[in-house]
Amino acid sequence: MKTTIEYRNRTFKIDLSQPIDISMPIRGTKANVTAWYVNPPEFTPVMENGFIGDVNLGGAVNFRNIFFNPHGHGTHTECVGHISKEPYTINQCLKRFFFYAKLVTINPYNVNGDSVITLEQIKKVWNNNEADAIIIRTLPNSDQKLTKQYSNTNPTYIHHEAMQYLVDNGVEHFLIDMPSVDRENDEGKLLAHHVFWNYPENLQIKRTITEMIYVENSIVDDYYILQFQIASFENDASPSKPTLYKINN
Repeated sequence: MKTTIEYRNRTFKIDLSQPIDISMPIRGTKANVTAWYVNPPEFTPVMENGFIGDVNLGGAVNFRNIFFNPHGHGTHTECVGHISKEPYTINQCLKRFFFYAKLVTINPYNVNGDSVITLEQIKKVWNNNEADAIIIRTLPNSDQKLTKQYSNTNPTYIHHEAMQYLVDNGVEHFLIDMPSVDRENDEGKLLAHHVFWNYPENLQIKRTITEMIYVENSIVDDYYILQFQIASFENDASPSKPTLYKINN
């Protein structure tokens, strides 16, 4: 299943039957990735008024309640409603789902004991208006990211000056394999979030941040067509399934 995309006076050919999934699954086990002090997700069958929501327990169908947190339990895409007083939702803000993206791999610097993606590093991998989206895979990279318990570990984050450089140079969608673009404990400043959405000075509603992706090592740094898939939650964030398509020109 092949298609052609025209973008910025260029033509790209992609094969829709060869998607590259860079999301994490959400599982109802303690092995599920967690961040921000949340407990593991819960998948529980409905047991009410004689109804049994589990085939293995005698029910006709599997019918489960799922308790999870979009920000803390896996890949999610968020809008400015994450930091705004106004009730913006991802379902309202993300109206297009295909974008031109660049995947880069960065080994963060140690800055005063923190693991930080710096302005210097970003300048080496991004030029003005290269693409709509940047996807950052951090090193070291392994499938341990799928089960990592991030709370109280001070994970890697991006310096707000590096984020400012990206938005000044055309980035509308930012994706990273860490729980947040900001430091785990930054006294609520959320500098990179505020820079990205230019909130509250000049709000950029269409921009999105996607966190806790997982990009396997076999996926090469290159340009891709990026597709977002979200649930239609009227919430600041939704669990998401960002998917890449190799460009075949």
